[in-house]
Amino acid sequence: MSWTSTERYRIRPAPGGLALVQELLNTRGITPYATDALAEQTAARQWLRDTTAYWAGEHGWGTPSAAPADADVQQVMTLRDRLERLTAGHPPTDTGPTTVTLTPALTADGTVTLSPQGSPGPWLEAAVWAEVLLAQHDHTWKRLKLCKEPQCRSAFYDRSRNNSGVWHDVRTCGNAANLRASRARRKAAPTPNTTEQA
Repeated sequence: MSWTSTERYRIRPAPGGLALVQELLNTRGITPYATDALAEQTAARQWLRDTTAYWAGEHGWGTPSAAPADADVQQVMTLRDRLERLTAGHPPTDTGPTTVTLTPALTADGTVTLSPQGSPGPWLEAAVWAEVLLAQHDHTWKRLKLCKEPQCRSAFYDRSRNNSGVWHDVRTCGNAANLRASRARRKAAPTPNTTEQA
């Protein structure tokens, strides 16, 4: 499976588990390029089914305990809203605990794993929060950003050496922002007085 929501914006997926978080963020629609992948129930359920099955397969985990339902889609949309605030650097509006289940286990080489449990909404939320926690601990979380272009806001992984990227694509979003800034400067500049004094 490819990361369909991320790749539809021609964005390179983030490394490791941040690709899952990025994929969820990029389900948001960006006009005129794509619609919200979670807005229509049938498509949202399919996205949730495909994403959880893929992530479970990648890690050797069991899949969610049921087929996606309306409540699962709503839970994932709420999670996406919370993640957008965090990724944009805004303080969370809800700091309370989330009731999800991660079951610890050991692999054959002694590595600890935490596998998500439950129906698709809680399953995905558990997997996503686990990846956010790991990324915060290895200091890659700050590299997952929302494009600064107001008409875009797609999620991208900043691969610049000094973590200074602000646009998912400098040629499109960066040029649009620079053009707007240039026009604003020209508009604000005083007009030279060309009338001759008598």
